Amino acid sequence: MAAPRRDNRGIVGAAEFLARVDFRRPEPAEALRRHVEHYWLIDWDLREPYVSHVVPHPSVHIVFQQFEGQAPFVELAGIQLGLFTQKLEGRGRVCGIKFRPGGFRPFAPGQAVSEWTGRRVHSPETFPTADLEAVLDPDDEGARIAALDAFLLGLAPHPDPQADLATTLVDRIRTDRTIRRVGDFARSEGMSVRLLQRLFAGYVGVGPKWVVLRYRIHEALERAETEKDVDWAGLAADLGYADQAHLIRDFTATVGVPPTAYATDPTASGT
Repeated sequence: MAAPRRDNRGIVGAAEFLARVDFRRPEPAEALRRHVEHYWLIDWDLREPYVSHVVPHPSVHIVFQQFEGQAPFVELAGIQLGLFTQKLEGRGRVCGIKFRPGGFRPFAPGQAVSEWTGRRVHSPETFPTADLEAVLDPDDEGARIAALDAFLLGLAPHPDPQADLATTLVDRIRTDRTIRRVGDFARSEGMSVRLLQRLFAGYVGVGPKWVVLRYRIHEALERAETEKDVDWAGLAADLGYADQAHLIRDFTATVGVPPTAYATDPTASGT
């Protein structure tokens, strides 16, 4: 199993985001790590509103949220297909659970994960045992982590080898740049394309082609923000694009601006 990510891939304008909010990614209890990549905790106290943008990963999230002037709530967020945008203002706190791709299904075995894709559902009915106060009230980070652990362990996830297989396959796509075509990947795993697609629909929530393309955009996004004078044609070739134009098209459709414009000013994205 791949280790939890410690990069900021997917966060648009990561430097500005980290300057405005207090963002941490603690690990869950050992018993939960086959399902959960990490928790994510955000606290903010802003004089002016700030709009954050994220290019989502192929992960389901459960998010406990407290915004100033609103009642706290918990939300189930399926994989968002487009740019995820959230306005932050005043004071607030979020405690999120990022499931590994494939890792959410054991907590809700009765539904294909694709049924949650593109949806954000306030979920007292889905998770009636969620203790909002225990998760959101403590200033002590350890207490919040313990409350998240208790919440998930109380759901008693069902062991499922297919979920583990889905997690393994997505980890391979994330870490192996040579995986570019779904047909080639399916054959290398001894599966038909149809069987691979069914597995991803049931346990990941999106198809394998979407996952391959999304990890390409994540890498391009990070390179645009952290490197000077990116060789876009060379990067397109490295990521398996037919040419630079296809990379620019996908990047612009996902992030909202062309990669060269983003490299010049990451705050101009999300339009």
